[in-house]
Amino acid sequence: MGSFSIWHWLIVLVIVMLVFGTKKLRNIGSDLGGAVKGFKDGMKDGSADKSAEPQQVTGQTIDVEARREQSKT
Repeated sequence: MGSFSIWHWLIVLVIVMLVFGTKKLRNIGSDLGGAVKGFKDGMKDGSADKSAEPQQVTGQTIDVEARREQSKT
């Protein structure tokens, strides 16, 4: 059995539209898009919060600004 051709996918799409209707499919699409957008926003917020926290290595807090000042001199 090979891969499906474009005609197979079109027939499946027509059957799905007949079963669910276009309004319900549109609602599902917008809900899915909102969920993906919320997930991306959460990932951005999580990475921004993580970079604002002090970094710790083996229980010691590293002051990044002090490290930079030391390396400049």
